[in-house]
Formats: sequence, structure tokens, C-alpha cells
Amino acid sequence: MTNAHVRTVRRAGGAAALVVAFALSLTACGSDGGGAPKGEASVSSAPAKTDDANGGGGTVPDTDNVLVTIKNDQGIDMVVNSVVRDEGGFVTVSGQFKNNGSKFWTTPVSWSGEEAEVSRTGRSLAGMTLVDSLAKKRYYVLRDTDNRPLTTTGFAPRIDAGESLTFFAQFPAPAESSKQVDIQFPGFNTAKVEIP
Repeated sequence: MTNAHVRTVRRAGGAAALVVAFALSLTACGSDGGGAPKGEASVSSAPAKTDDANGGGGTVPDTDNVLVTIKNDQGIDMVVNSVVRDEGGFVTVSGQFKNNGSKFWTTPVSWSGEEAEVSRTGRSLAGMTLVDSLAKKRYYVLRDTDNRPLTTTGFAPRIDAGESLTFFAQFPAPAESSKQVDIQFPGFNTAKVEIP
């Protein structure tokens, strides 16, 4: 074997070792402490019972309790099943989007809101707001320390005919004296709900 051939074999072996080491380092750095790999959308869930077969919605609200049904002009109903004021200083709104039409319906990008930081986290319901008309305040969906909205995320881009998408969204709680707020969400009319 010539010296030139030996040098070529050594270079190829060194390059292969570098590729393996690089691949291992990427694998080791690819997750955030046991959660979902970085860059992938995750399904958030509220502190309630969950059902992974509900289209990625995360929560299963008590569907027997209907506070309000808000219709859009394309056969989709936004059904609010509960509005709960929690001791931690926030309000959780839970419900379902129901497709009562005869064909699938594509969920609009506007549901995720207009904030660039939040839109990078993937599909969400960050565009939902609560308005306290009495106090003249608007409340946006809460964010965690990584700027991810505390609402249903990672859901499918469409709702099939006859299917529903369950949801939750958490907001800062209005003052105890505020017992009624308006829910505003892109594509739906405004509706009033009571806060216990």
C-alpha cells in the first residue's frame, strides 16, 4: 500500500468519525429535557381530563353544559361549555368547535392571533380575547415562559364534517366584581358569558 493511499484512507476514516460524533451531539441536544423535540408543535392540555382521540384539542369539556353557542356563516359552531374562575388568578374557557356542514372545514390562520412570537409556536387559539366592558379591559390568552399560549395548540388544520375540536383557553382573571365578559374570536360574533 502506498503512502498516498494510506493518507486517503486516514482522511476518510477521520471524516466518518466526525460525522458520527456530530450526529450523536445533535441527538443529545434535540429535546428540551424530556418534552417534545424543539421546533415541533405540542398539544397543550388544561388541568382537566384528556382524550387523545379528539383531534388534538387536548381537553374534553362537559358537553352537557352549554353556556352559549356562537355560529359563523360557514356551518361552524363555537360552543362554550364552561367558564371557570380559578384560585390562581386566571379564567379558563372550555368548549368545542363543531362542524355541522357537509364537508371538511379548514381552520383559519387568524385563530393563532397576529403576534409573530406566538405564531412561531404553531397552530393555536391565541387570537381569542375576553373583554370586560364594565372595566374597559381586554384580556389576551396567557403565555408561558417560552411565550407559548396557554390554549389548545397543535390541532389538525381542518375539522371534518360532523366532527368537533375541543378547546380550552386561559386568561388573566378580571376583578371579582366583573361577572360578565364578552368572548371575541376571529370569524365569530361576539357573545357574552357569565364568570362565576
